[in-house]
Amino acid sequence: MELLWGIDLGGTKVEGAVIRQKGEELEVLARKRLPTEQEQGYDHIVNQIHRLVEELGKEAGSRPERIGIGTPGTYEPGSFLHKNSNTTCLNGRTLFLDLQKKLSLPIAMANDANCFALAEARWGAVPKEVPDAKVVFGIIMGTGVGGGVVVNGKVLHGRHGIAGEWGHSYLHDSGGPCYCGRAGCVERILSGPSLERYYTELTGEKKRLKDIMKGASSDPAAQQMLDRMVDFFGRALGPVINLIDPDAIVIGGGVGNIDLLYTEGPKSVSKHIFNHEFVTPILKPALGDSAGVFGAAAL
Repeated sequence: MELLWGIDLGGTKVEGAVIRQKGEELEVLARKRLPTEQEQGYDHIVNQIHRLVEELGKEAGSRPERIGIGTPGTYEPGSFLHKNSNTTCLNGRTLFLDLQKKLSLPIAMANDANCFALAEARWGAVPKEVPDAKVVFGIIMGTGVGGGVVVNGKVLHGRHGIAGEWGHSYLHDSGGPCYCGRAGCVERILSGPSLERYYTELTGEKKRLKDIMKGASSDPAAQQMLDRMVDFFGRALGPVINLIDPDAIVIGGGVGNIDLLYTEGPKSVSKHIFNHEFVTPILKPALGDSAGVFGAAAL
């Protein structure tokens, strides 16, 4: 059985795993983490990934024939220039080509939301809950908002490398300016920091989202924040349903832990789709923090 090698490049850590599928189960043969140390620059990050692959090889007792890599941001298909990464030293660099040269291996690369979607579609919540799913939309709702589309087990990359990036679709002016240069993006309304900001605007208090949620049942401002979140969740997701009509939706990220997204969220979505009802399952993820590195291996 072929070994699958994956690298999940994050802002603070770079994680690697060597896995093998045995029937419906995954066997992890090696797994390691190193600090990204992005403050030391682009070349250092490339070297850290190379070092991690070498260490994984020693632990697994083999060398990869190919490797999948999940990254913050994505690359332009024509030029391979990296873009849209909050690890800003990657932007404008040919990370795909440089890693392929450094590792002397063929690689596949996709952003972290795509890797999340692919892992959950292949080994996570989707096969457990919707085993016949052909089209899966994976959502990240955390510090930022992103998404990935998986069709017949393959990630959609797109002509611009931005397939699934619903976080930077326009939602509402109340979101205000976004770092992407536009205003009113989904991310500016539904991300964790955006929910916290709205709560602060209502109360004058700065609180972490998890602390807001602890007292939400007796806090009118928290209830107002959550009602707004559910309303805009439906408005944001409705056009996605109209466009690709997925068989399943999986939500990852810290905001995805809020139960209202699964109980009241579908009712909100149903108001904004071109159909008399909304029946697509909205699922909690099953793989936890393994989704990124497993999804990279699945590439």
